[in-house]
Amino acid sequence: MLFRTFYDEKLAHASYLVGCQRTGEAIVVDPGRDVGQYVETARKEGLNLTAAAETHIHADYVSGVRELGVRFGAKLYLSDEGDENWKYEYASELEHQLVKDGDHFRIGNIEFEVMHTPGHTPESISFLVTDRGSQADTPMGIFTGDFVFVGDVGRPDLLEKAAGISGTANAGAKSMFASLKRFKSLPDYLQVWPAHGAGSACGKALGAVPSSTVGYEKLMNWALQIEDEAEFMQELLAGQPEPPIYFAEMKRVNKIGPATSNQFGEIVQLSAEDLKDVLTSKQQVLDTREAPFFAKKHVPGTFNIPGNKSFTNWAGWLVDYERPLYVLTDPADLQNTVRALRSVGIDRIVGYADAGAISDALGTESYEEASPTELKARLDNGEVALIDVRNQSEWDEGHIEGARHIMLGTLKNRLSEIPLDRTVVLQCQSGARSGIAISYLQSQGYNHTVNMIGGYMQWQREIS
Repeated sequence: MLFRTFYDEKLAHASYLVGCQRTGEAIVVDPGRDVGQYVETARKEGLNLTAAAETHIHADYVSGVRELGVRFGAKLYLSDEGDENWKYEYASELEHQLVKDGDHFRIGNIEFEVMHTPGHTPESISFLVTDRGSQADTPMGIFTGDFVFVGDVGRPDLLEKAAGISGTANAGAKSMFASLKRFKSLPDYLQVWPAHGAGSACGKALGAVPSSTVGYEKLMNWALQIEDEAEFMQELLAGQPEPPIYFAEMKRVNKIGPATSNQFGEIVQLSAEDLKDVLTSKQQVLDTREAPFFAKKHVPGTFNIPGNKSFTNWAGWLVDYERPLYVLTDPADLQNTVRALRSVGIDRIVGYADAGAISDALGTESYEEASPTELKARLDNGEVALIDVRNQSEWDEGHIEGARHIMLGTLKNRLSEIPLDRTVVLQCQSGARSGIAISYLQSQGYNHTVNMIGGYMQWQREIS
């Protein structure tokens, strides 16, 4: 048996390739949209990628299951649990098998047993894996998807908060409690392979360790320590981070079937004159350089999301999916940038330009930065308006008196709350998210803005 893990840091997403070396067959579990990595690994290992499986209809990234079926003829193993709202609408187009609790299927000599584990979503399933080729008669591990993570469990409130399906949070929490009871009955030695790690919004306290065991989670995972259902439900729903607004779009796309790579349009290189026309027509132009470079010099009308680990998250929040997108980046990074954007369904990328070169050709602007000490007098006399763009949990733990709370991801829908008649100071925890916020405001015509250097942490050091 061959086992490979793939981890996308921008999505905090783990996917897995399992191959039977005796028969040469392989399967990918919870694949991301970039399927080339799985195909290439299978080829190098002398395996034929014959199947793909998914634990549930994902909401935080575009699944690669349909791509594997369409382009490579992989047989799809998909959940048939949940009601009619949780069915894969594209499944009939491809070779597939719908599976329910207790079902078994094989990839070569490797056996998969389906375990229905609702809570995060109604159709959620897990896969127990047994290597029959080694004469084993007991499972060695379990693919838990977004059911059990290292140190946490899947949140049940995404459907209600992101997709607007009322009443699902409590029902999901109740189902999760029952599913965890069943999880506790599994052997301690079973390895646990989750679909996400630290940084994912699919839970509130995911660990950074990539895998675990059932026994360790029984001992250390907070969710497996609570025996009272009501107490568990209350704790599970408390303190969950804001779900990105694009989660509802991802759920829809993965249900009906995402576009495959052969359907993507051409991305053309823009001249300075082309970009000038694009900006004149008020199109959205994203600059992916690191914040210090953008702060000092950028093309007016563009906004900045640095291409770091948080790139896809904030792109999903701030990019308008219904409009064409133009990207300013280092041409050497273009492929990675496009891959990251498409991983969260931003497919309407139509043009790009070299961020550094194009700036010099079109003229530039910058934004002001100042320390808390430099800003305090201006805040005290009401000369400036302070906007805190941190998450709700951070705001609840403490904030600067007189600040207005507008979480960064919601900024584009709350511009009417930001004054135009005075300077606006943007502040987050350390200064990174407020830099994104300033860039977005500038692109929308807010020209009197200041980024608080060091954010709330620096404020506490200098002022509090």
